[in-house]
Amino acid sequence: MRNFSFRRLAFMLLIALLVWCSSSGTCHARRGKHWRQSRAASASLSKKKSKSHSSGSHHHGGSKSKSKAPLPPKQDITPPPPEKKASESFNVLDFGAKGDGETDDTKAFQAAWASACKVEASTIMVPSDYIFLVGPISFSGPYCEANIVFQLDGTIIAPTNAKAWGSGLLWWIEITKLRGITIQGSGVIDGKGSVWWQDSPYNDPFDDEAKLIIPFNNTAQENQPIPINSKQGSKMPSIKPTALRFYGSFNVTVTGITIQNSPQCHLKFDNCVGVSIYDMNVSSPGDSVNTDGIHLQNSKDVLIHTANLACGDDCVSIQTGCSNVYIHNVKCGPGHGISIGGLGRDSTKACVSNITVRDIIMHNTMNGVRIKTWQGGSGSVQGVLFSNIQVSEVELPIVIDQFYCDKQKCKNQTSAVALSGITYEKIRGTYTVKPVHFACSDSLPCMDVTLTGIQLTPLQERYHMYDPFCWQTFGELTTPTVPPIGCLQIGKPSSNRIQSDHDSC
Repeated sequence: MRNFSFRRLAFMLLIALLVWCSSSGTCHARRGKHWRQSRAASASLSKKKSKSHSSGSHHHGGSKSKSKAPLPPKQDITPPPPEKKASESFNVLDFGAKGDGETDDTKAFQAAWASACKVEASTIMVPSDYIFLVGPISFSGPYCEANIVFQLDGTIIAPTNAKAWGSGLLWWIEITKLRGITIQGSGVIDGKGSVWWQDSPYNDPFDDEAKLIIPFNNTAQENQPIPINSKQGSKMPSIKPTALRFYGSFNVTVTGITIQNSPQCHLKFDNCVGVSIYDMNVSSPGDSVNTDGIHLQNSKDVLIHTANLACGDDCVSIQTGCSNVYIHNVKCGPGHGISIGGLGRDSTKACVSNITVRDIIMHNTMNGVRIKTWQGGSGSVQGVLFSNIQVSEVELPIVIDQFYCDKQKCKNQTSAVALSGITYEKIRGTYTVKPVHFACSDSLPCMDVTLTGIQLTPLQERYHMYDPFCWQTFGELTTPTVPPIGCLQIGKPSSNRIQSDHDSC
């Protein structure tokens, strides 16, 4: 009986199991794909809820969020480069310029500039075979677009009537506060300077080194008047303009052009950074007064090379605030050589550093390479290299003059611009007055002056000739020199005034 009960119980359990399995399979089959879709939708909804919770306030409890599945890698598709637009050109003829050398084209140049200023990398065309009479003009930023080009292939001439200049201007063509400005081409900027040089030949400052040059007849050199070539006979203003001046600009290039007969400096850079000047010419008579070729002031990162500079003053003049200046492969003459200074005028502070002048040819110049400072100044000149300078018929090839004075009389003062780290190497050729003139400050002698490979031979012309001269100059001779420069004091001065904070740069 007990055995029967057990069998019956097992049979009933088996039947119950079969019924349960059958009903379960039917339920799953009935759901089919609708169940799968609802499960996917549920999962999607769950994800959305999870995102909204994580971006809101913090959850209560300690549930962990699942890590995201990694996204498939993106295909690296580089878009094609944009098509380079041709630079837009603005020809001054299209703005009314006549180019006949007599009509005033100033307004046409101004109008062309106004249009080009609005277009990046635009070009102003000054075509060849035309002569454009242009009065004082300024091409100014700072709101102009960058990288504007002046394509100068024609000739621009300055007015020679006094009325055009009013009471006097410091510049004729001025370019200010621009980024990436280029003047290029085969054209000419002609300042018509002879009317200015003639009108006031004796009112201008004179080069103080002229006092060292004494002809055999013992008469001082004089600036001879230059004949007037202008049709206008009226007197010009006493203030003489620079032909082309750049101010406060970045990445400036001047190449290919000729600047000639400027009333004063031919090409000036003031407060500029990143200046490149090459394959260009400066041309003025050797007796044109104060007509520097290239004048640098408060400018940095300057490169000058492959230039022909002929003028009536310094071929290159480097003034206060200049650093990182590299000049090479330049022909200079006539002129007054390549000069640093004059610095420290009117008790001012001057700072010049890291200047390299090399691979230069100088012919028939007053000076070769020169540093000139005024008494009473402060600051310093340091890190200067003059290398591989070929001089021919140069009156004073190597000059340091810390008693510079371009007027009749200057008072003696003890303070001075400090000079140190000045190197002269491979200065060779002929001189006609004195090979070396070092006149340094009594209170602040020149230090670390190095001479290497100096070979200078005399060429008797019409001047008294002198031996090398040194005063308060300390340094070293690394090789024998021709002629011997025994006046250089080897080493350092025994007592040297320490510069104050006011003096240092």
